[in-house]
Amino acid sequence: MSLSKFESMLKTNEVYFFDTSEFENIVEHYLNVGKHSLAKKALQLGLEQHPESINLKLLKVEVLVFDNEIEKAVNLLSDIEAIEPHNDEVFIQKATILSKHKKHKEAIDILKQSLEFVQDPVDVWAMIGMEYLYLDDYENARFNFAKCIDVDFEDYSSLYNIVYCFEMEENYEESINYLKAYLDKNPYSEVAWHQLGKQYYELDNFEEALKAFEYAVLIDDEFIGGYLEKAKSLENLKRYEEAIQNYLITLELDDPTAYAYIRIGECYNKLDIKETAIKYYKKAVYEDPLLDRGWLLLTDVYYADGNYHKAIYYINKALQIDDSNPMYWRKYADINIKLNFYEEAVKAFQMCVNLGDIDIEIYIALADVLLFLGEFETALDILLKAKKVYKNFAEIEYRLFGLFKINHKDDYAYSHLKKGLEIDFAHHEMIKDLFPSIYKDQETQNFISNFSLL
Repeated sequence: MSLSKFESMLKTNEVYFFDTSEFENIVEHYLNVGKHSLAKKALQLGLEQHPESINLKLLKVEVLVFDNEIEKAVNLLSDIEAIEPHNDEVFIQKATILSKHKKHKEAIDILKQSLEFVQDPVDVWAMIGMEYLYLDDYENARFNFAKCIDVDFEDYSSLYNIVYCFEMEENYEESINYLKAYLDKNPYSEVAWHQLGKQYYELDNFEEALKAFEYAVLIDDEFIGGYLEKAKSLENLKRYEEAIQNYLITLELDDPTAYAYIRIGECYNKLDIKETAIKYYKKAVYEDPLLDRGWLLLTDVYYADGNYHKAIYYINKALQIDDSNPMYWRKYADINIKLNFYEEAVKAFQMCVNLGDIDIEIYIALADVLLFLGEFETALDILLKAKKVYKNFAEIEYRLFGLFKINHKDDYAYSHLKKGLEIDFAHHEMIKDLFPSIYKDQETQNFISNFSLL
């Protein structure tokens, strides 16, 4: 009633009288729904009608802090504190200001002082817990959030924070013990069962995780998060048909997500039902065209089937979204080799190197394509760069041997052949595949034979 009266007043420019509690309710309503300009207007009018109202002044402090007008907030708070030094909201606002200045220890001290005066300490304990979280003091944070739970077993915000503290310490066993104790007292909490399942999941204990998620969805049969985690657990247990059914339930309960479509596609792919896998991958990229993972999975499934023309189409889609991902360029290069587009493969491998992917496989593959194209000098440069990073790799030494032989630099060539034989003698037959005429050369054969006698 007072809210509609206030909004009517704003429309007509008339001034109505409200008592302080009505103004407080109006301001708090607008703050809660994010209408800060209306909250400020109500505060202004409220303080004009009730200039001595401490509660309205405290609300103004809250608004000033939100607007980052800290100096004004501090000054107003000092005025309020002079009148009501033990007002619990004064302590809370002082702590909020200190926290904004990253003075978390001082904020904690202020909040602890306020516990002597507050009637309901739960909100203060929660604030203290958050300040300890800012300090990465997870033990003290847990201790304060646990106090909140003791008062209200359905304070799920505090429960999430307790679990978060355990997770940050990677103390999943203790988290499990805490949640089990909680469930002994509150066995019908789907949130707690869900969190318990997630802890087991982190420990790769998928059987126990599955049991916990099953309890969660038994208590609340519309709990999307429970079905999603249940499906993931079933997938890890290789129970793909059941996983699919649970992913499908999430699609029935809420708007479809690309993530669920991807997971369903992955399950069908693992069941070797490729056409259905492709159908769901396509649903995923239709739902979210910027989901590069969806395009990559389509690439992989067509690549595995030997359909390289479709594979190149889909990897191009992924690259259009993220052209700084060296893994995509690797895949692009590999597919181009399959399609005999060697110049494109060279560009792709060079992109990998430019993006910091200096795996030996990249250098070797790039050198081999250049060798195939007859670009011997470029291949040599690539291998010499690779040798600076990978000093004792026979794969590099044998290729350098062949390339230096092609360039008639026999001294260099045989020094690399010797190094390659020292690193891995048995692997020298790769020369036969890469440089067949050089391998058959009698001088090469004699060198290898003499080395084997040493």
